[in-house]
Amino acid sequence: MLGAGPALAAQPVDWQMGFQPAATEIMSQVRSFEAYTLWFIIPITLLVLALLVYVMVKFRAGANPVPSRTSHNSLIEVIWTLGPVVILLALAIPSFNLLTAQYSPPQADITVKATGYQWYWGYEYQTDNELSFDSIMLKDDERAGYAKEDVAAYPRLLAVDNELVVPVGQTVRLLVTAADVLHSFAMPAFGVKMDAVPGRLNETWFKAEAEGLYYGQCSELCGKDHAFMPIAIRVVDQAKFDTWMAEAADDVEAANRNLMAAVETDSKSVAVAANE
Repeated sequence: MLGAGPALAAQPVDWQMGFQPAATEIMSQVRSFEAYTLWFIIPITLLVLALLVYVMVKFRAGANPVPSRTSHNSLIEVIWTLGPVVILLALAIPSFNLLTAQYSPPQADITVKATGYQWYWGYEYQTDNELSFDSIMLKDDERAGYAKEDVAAYPRLLAVDNELVVPVGQTVRLLVTAADVLHSFAMPAFGVKMDAVPGRLNETWFKAEAEGLYYGQCSELCGKDHAFMPIAIRVVDQAKFDTWMAEAADDVEAANRNLMAAVETDSKSVAVAANE
């Protein structure tokens, strides 16, 4: 079980209006770009609303029995032509910078292939031991068997039997595909969303900056159980990852239990140190 801080920060919450807290540099840039665009969107919206009210009042039929016959206004035409051009340039330049960062991955430290199925995910580590396993949503009556009864850390409809485990601070190259229909691999806290297309291998990447358990979901309508196809990624330090990888080669479920115990022990140690 994770500490409450990182666990709760890595999943959606009731009445959420904005993005989840960023866990990667790319997602931090996405959040900054969103805030930047609001400086344009809000004034434009207010301006349009003000003009609409002004026109409705000033040019209503009762106040203008003889309608205006003005055919053009050069100043206004220049403003409404150049204004949008300047605004679009101000939005396009940082937008393309962000897109370049998203689609220019650095050298990968680890590569994982994620395959979408109806309705679960399969993961294959591109390593010497060729570790692979499926990740399936936990039903309520299965939680106890996996020691995942805590719904704060393991929410309903998001908790899975086997999380994708990656090391913190390492670049993860993610190869995304599907075995049957269209799916989409989406992890909001990482700023990752990549379509999973049968017969095609799409590539994305992420570099998690903080340990924790992060949740996402399939974001492409893929059939009757589309809503029950969560994604869970556990980010741990390099030592724990190496230990987990070695143990998972023999028994994934046992390796996950040992990893959960190690994370819980660390969380308790941090809590005790904070209270001293």
